[in-house]
Amino acid sequence: MIVYPAIDLKDGGCVRLMHGRFDQVTRYDHDPAARLAAFVDVGAEWVHVVDLDGAQAGRAVQHELIGRLARSADVRVQSGGGVRSREDVAALLDAGVARVVVGSQAVTAPGAVADWLAEFGTERIALALDVNVRDGVPMPALKGWTEPASVDLWAALDRFPEGTARHVLVTDVGRDGALTGPNLELLADVVRRRPDLQVQASGGVADVSDLTASRDAGCAGAIVGRAIYEGRFTVDQALEALR
Repeated sequence: MIVYPAIDLKDGGCVRLMHGRFDQVTRYDHDPAARLAAFVDVGAEWVHVVDLDGAQAGRAVQHELIGRLARSADVRVQSGGGVRSREDVAALLDAGVARVVVGSQAVTAPGAVADWLAEFGTERIALALDVNVRDGVPMPALKGWTEPASVDLWAALDRFPEGTARHVLVTDVGRDGALTGPNLELLADVVRRRPDLQVQASGGVADVSDLTASRDAGCAGAIVGRAIYEGRFTVDQALEALR
């Protein structure tokens, strides 16, 4: 399983949100390049970078900075936030990003996203389906997690039949940044329903046992943020636990 240390960018610095709320921001440092280099130094092969300003604004805001990060180290960068058009996808890929994460548009404009997947390839684009669980039903949260979708997670996934997509991030917004553990039941359900997809766990990871549990649930990757920034474990400890 791949560990994706996360760098969430806001105003050019590294932050984490609680439950995806922009009024609950914890700022960690002002040098994302140094943070990226530190992850690479201990063995990270992928890093997950999010343009939170872009997610909030609904347009690309920090693509130039993300491109500089992608070119600054020998690491593959997966990045999203504010990706709304084919031009956004192309700009990130041209800047050196290895895989672009598409969130809201995967739910609201699946036909367009399917076209991007066909054009750029299923290895170059990941779908991000961030959900709030309401009465046991996972409902996608759109536009920086500020608006609910009109369809549930399963209907959203059905719009991308087998062979049209490869990578999907699944975040339980209620657990994001909370260090309460990932929603293993939800993740296992996605893996069971869609064995053709490489599922990345996101939200709630608190210790390395959460990573091994996500792997055992069938996940191909896990995104880790606050737990690393707050010293719960290190990237190299995570990598060692999954070897």
